[in-house]
Amino acid sequence: MPVTFTFGEMLSARSVIGSTLAELGETHPNLWVLTPDIGATLVEFRDTYPERFVDVGLAEQVCVGIAAGLAYDGNIPVVSGMLPFLSMRALEQIRTDVCYPNLPVKIIGTHGGLVGNGGSTHYAVEDLGLMCSLTNMTVTSIGDPVMVGEIIRQSMDMTGPLYIRLAVGKKDKVLYEEGQHEIRIGKGIVARDGSDVTLFTHGTTVSQALDAAEQLAEDGVSVRVVDMFTLKPIDVELIERCAAETDGRFVVLEDHLAYGGLASRIADVVADRGLRLTSFERLGIPQVYAGFGEDEQLRDKHGYGLSATVGALRRAVGPATRAGADEPAAI
Repeated sequence: MPVTFTFGEMLSARSVIGSTLAELGETHPNLWVLTPDIGATLVEFRDTYPERFVDVGLAEQVCVGIAAGLAYDGNIPVVSGMLPFLSMRALEQIRTDVCYPNLPVKIIGTHGGLVGNGGSTHYAVEDLGLMCSLTNMTVTSIGDPVMVGEIIRQSMDMTGPLYIRLAVGKKDKVLYEEGQHEIRIGKGIVARDGSDVTLFTHGTTVSQALDAAEQLAEDGVSVRVVDMFTLKPIDVELIERCAAETDGRFVVLEDHLAYGGLASRIADVVADRGLRLTSFERLGIPQVYAGFGEDEQLRDKHGYGLSATVGALRRAVGPATRAGADEPAAI
């Protein structure tokens, strides 16, 4: 039985991963868990099912290759590690060993975006663009730690590969009340309804998006916040509905390069479906190596922090609400 958590509580997504995998290990005897030396939160599974736990050491390519071999033998392998290395160092193995034969390998990782203060070598900021480009890959980016457990449970029945992107995963805010939203891979969540403009986001920036919407509400601006936690396949129907119901005003906020991530995915839908928009602005990491700092500091520095988000929303809805909003746009 899944544990119940309280809305607004701070929770470790890593702990949720560990407890969920241990729970599923009992009901799925073909579940294997692998890690490239990043297994501190997998101890419960390791101790309970040591014959189905593999730590390969610091070798992401090897980890993915072994996972593919296990999948060929009818197993459900989960690879847990750090995304800067899983998404880039093991990219060839993910593409050729996992995606090409469409194997049910789950890749779960931390350090998506400018989190962890590890410097540019330890930030996964290109990862969503890379993973979305891979045939057969399903791509998710999770902001609510409780959701991680639900997504892992749903993935047990998937026949193809899955990518789950998290922040550091040590202290995350529970964003949603239990049962508040239907959580389904491939469908976005309307985290807050609104009628003037839609703010699309995912992962680490969902909480910031909700804060921005709350600030705009004080000025009478109604912001719809969409947690587009599945980037591929993207929820086309929800994008079309938001275009019609919020007067074609879109702002996209993400802790990823401004081009290649969610904003680019939505722009493709807009172009392919011929949607009529009155405004479209993307907030994300510009083409720079971001440097060191806490994640909120880096968002402000690179133009997609809370104040920049509020400014972009004001620009989207028009001059009547722009008084006092002089924040520059970020691309």
